[in-house]
Amino acid sequence: MTHPTPPGTRDILPDEMRELRRLESALVSVFEANEYGEVSTPTIEYQDVLALGDQRGAPTAHRFFDEQGDLVAMRSDMTIPIARLVSDRFADADPPFRFFYVGKAYRAVRPQRGQMREFTQAGIELVGADAPQGTAEVIAVLASALDAAGLPRAVIGLGHAGFYRRLLEELGASAEATQSVLDRLAEHDLVGLEADVRRLDLGKRETETLLRLPALRGGREVLDEARALGGDAVARATARLAETVDALEERGAAERVRVDLGLLRDLGYYTGAIVEVYDPALGHILGGGGRYDELMSRFGRPLPATGFALFLERLHVAVAEEERLAREQPAGSEQQEGAS
Repeated sequence: MTHPTPPGTRDILPDEMRELRRLESALVSVFEANEYGEVSTPTIEYQDVLALGDQRGAPTAHRFFDEQGDLVAMRSDMTIPIARLVSDRFADADPPFRFFYVGKAYRAVRPQRGQMREFTQAGIELVGADAPQGTAEVIAVLASALDAAGLPRAVIGLGHAGFYRRLLEELGASAEATQSVLDRLAEHDLVGLEADVRRLDLGKRETETLLRLPALRGGREVLDEARALGGDAVARATARLAETVDALEERGAAERVRVDLGLLRDLGYYTGAIVEVYDPALGHILGGGGRYDELMSRFGRPLPATGFALFLERLHVAVAEEERLAREQPAGSEQQEGAS
């Protein structure tokens, strides 16, 4: 007789646990080398605190009443609790604040989707540093963390959270239609996106712009292609992304970054540059993050901020898959690939 665990959870046995600890140690070494200090927050928070940070994201957490009758929830990410922590515990301290964490988070899952209900996030938050330099610092730390994890092929996608929303607003789309399009982008559902865009009943050029932009991915030349499509919202967002790319080039951290104008995160507090991490050996997103310059003001201390979180378990699978591919790769093929 077996005793199943809830969907999206699993047991971890000693060999894998040792590997996860080594991976965690490698990431922590990078964070500490960049002068980020470790913090830990409660696994459960008051529901109204989480909702203050992100009304759309809060319902995905697991909620229950405590012994006092207060509604509490298991955190669904680490950014909102750290925003609360900065407001409460560093109210009189001078920014910027550099924190890192390694901790469990919890989200509701959809049946048959293979989603994680319980997972470990390892990441950093830089609070009190403006864009583009603050953004570039965080992305540079992310690149170093991926190298330390053993994922030199991992790619960092770079987009802008307000890019599509503002473009749709300029084109006169309703709030309901706008949200539907944004949801499609966050789910990477390009087929559904096309259907939603065509239902907007816009002109031919506007429709073409909305459909072409999500497919634009690559180096900074992508920004020129986007500007050629026109629109004030496009011009403003590409200008901000160009500043971030410039700052990354100054740090020598732009090589593994790919501009992705179809990128959108599924959390509602992002306001500017956003990132997502993926590796060619694995089909799942390894992590992501971005700027959340308005979140701190909801907790009473307006400060610019940015950060990222990596899913430790997915990193582990990606590393194992990269090692398997390396073992199976014919001799000499690595050099040929690099030469191309």
